Amino acid sequence: MPHAGANINHDILVIGASTGGIDAIRGLMAGLPADLPAAVFVVIHIDPVHETHLAELLARPGGMPAQVARDGEVVRPGHILVAPADHHLMVRAGHVEINHGPRENSHRPAVDALFRTAAAAYGPRVIGVVLTGHRDCGTAGLLSIKARGGIAVVQDPTDAVAPQMPSSAIAHVDVDHVTRLAELPALLIQLVGAEAAPWPSVVLPEIQQMEGAKAGDPDVELVCPSCQGKLTVGGTEGFPMFRCHVGHVFTLQSLTAEQADEVERALWASARALEEGAALSGRVAASMNGSMRQRLLDKEQTQRDQAQVIRGLILGGASLSPADAARLAPGAELPLSPATDTILAGSEDRPGAAAVGLLAPVQPNGAPKARAKGPPR
Repeated sequence: MPHAGANINHDILVIGASTGGIDAIRGLMAGLPADLPAAVFVVIHIDPVHETHLAELLARPGGMPAQVARDGEVVRPGHILVAPADHHLMVRAGHVEINHGPRENSHRPAVDALFRTAAAAYGPRVIGVVLTGHRDCGTAGLLSIKARGGIAVVQDPTDAVAPQMPSSAIAHVDVDHVTRLAELPALLIQLVGAEAAPWPSVVLPEIQQMEGAKAGDPDVELVCPSCQGKLTVGGTEGFPMFRCHVGHVFTLQSLTAEQADEVERALWASARALEEGAALSGRVAASMNGSMRQRLLDKEQTQRDQAQVIRGLILGGASLSPADAARLAPGAELPLSPATDTILAGSEDRPGAAAVGLLAPVQPNGAPKARAKGPPR
């Protein structure tokens, strides 16, 4: 691990952005001199399907040269390296690494991967800059930079197209500077010219857990939404990070979003299975006679009704709250919320969940109650 010696300045500048980031970074780079004595690395969360043209957009006559980073590229001051599409840009001692590793917060390239590896390689020499973007990407990376004596700079959220990334960083990191975009070039020139602090003697265990260098707490009742592997949790008290053994990484916010998507996929799969079951029951019924035919037709209708209720849940964006679940208990007389009442009761042309047997009776303790068995058929 290279430690900063005497009279070494902040010569590693890492910049991360998402929504609105292209214009923000172009404006920032236009204000930096061509002879800036720092190597600049840029990650913007972009569509992985298309090649990035950010390097071409950043290159300007008389400015710093910009290019898409290649694996093994040497770290050089006065040069801008941009993460390639669908690949992480990681900073190592003296060079960069480009890989197709697991996504972090559902992104590849990921801002946190750039920040974390730069902090590990260059410690207090690093300046991390979080610009406009949604969710909370960049916060974990800034925590890594600060843990090693680096400098954290954040765009003023009121000045950002999407304020969530800057706001999260301010809320969870001891940020050194919060500034508007127009004032950022002058600030960075000043910081790059300042001498770096010494390496800290120790990096806190919770930061090492957040980075994956130490095992996190395995007592997590969740699995990775990307690979279904077991998740562990680490990080600071106010900013937990979830990581699976493959290497997928999630903040609490991104994990919540991924889990919501997973629930929706599961509901659509359930609706599809019920509709296919109904179609199959109808086909079999067509070849039957008597009571068996009627039983199959009844089954077909029940499955179609159940599928319709699930579709209503998805398309309406509604779900049963814990309070509504309690109101469904036997003997409860409290009214349901209007949205839930509609789903359960249904209408003239759409049966409700209770009517088609989608919801099992509930015991007072909240456990499903066994249905009474009818006479054998």
